[in-house]
Amino acid sequence: MTSRIWVRLFMTTLLIGAITTAIAGFIINWNEYVHYFTDFRIINILSALFWFVLWGVLYSVISQMGYFAYLTVHRFGLGIFKSVSLWNGVQVVLILFVIFDLVYLRYETFAKSGDSLLPYIGLAALLLIPAVVTAWYKAKQTNREAFIPALFFMIVVTVIEWFPVLRVNEQSWVYLMLVALIACNAYQLLILHKLNMQSQQERQRIESKRATNKKTNASKKTSKKPSL
Repeated sequence: MTSRIWVRLFMTTLLIGAITTAIAGFIINWNEYVHYFTDFRIINILSALFWFVLWGVLYSVISQMGYFAYLTVHRFGLGIFKSVSLWNGVQVVLILFVIFDLVYLRYETFAKSGDSLLPYIGLAALLLIPAVVTAWYKAKQTNREAFIPALFFMIVVTVIEWFPVLRVNEQSWVYLMLVALIACNAYQLLILHKLNMQSQQERQRIESKRATNKKTNASKKTSKKPSL
């Protein structure tokens, strides 16, 4: 990937994180901010918006770090197991393990006596459903073998990025960070192969221009008359 395209990916992901977090922040915390809108407190609205945008930028950076870390891990996995099917099998086991931990261990850690397991299953479903949809669409765009790696990234890596908020278990922040991470991770996953194609085409154009310039310079040298 060329540096220009990488910068574009970085900036667009930052923008997606900021916008998603700002919108989700007001929706999730609507009871807290509704009086700002009913009373037309523009300064308060802008300050809250700025606060959510800052968090969105932070979540976006975390998402991008996780994505490029996963690309490295994915290459290591293919190199270690020497087989796509075997590496995919390992990823499936890790996906199931993480989903189990997300439901059962959080229930054991945070649930009080008599609490239902359903809210913890529901939170996992909020991650699982968009992850499956994104992985399916990624496989449709590229090839069927991309489904498991995409699902692994959308579930396992997202939970790792999500972990600091999961430990605190503040409900509004849990949902806010989840929405931002899903948006940023899905965008990066679905756009990367297109950007790689653009980067390859750009490099080919640069190489063709260099080859043309070399031929032009060589022809000028051969056609130049020797000085007396």
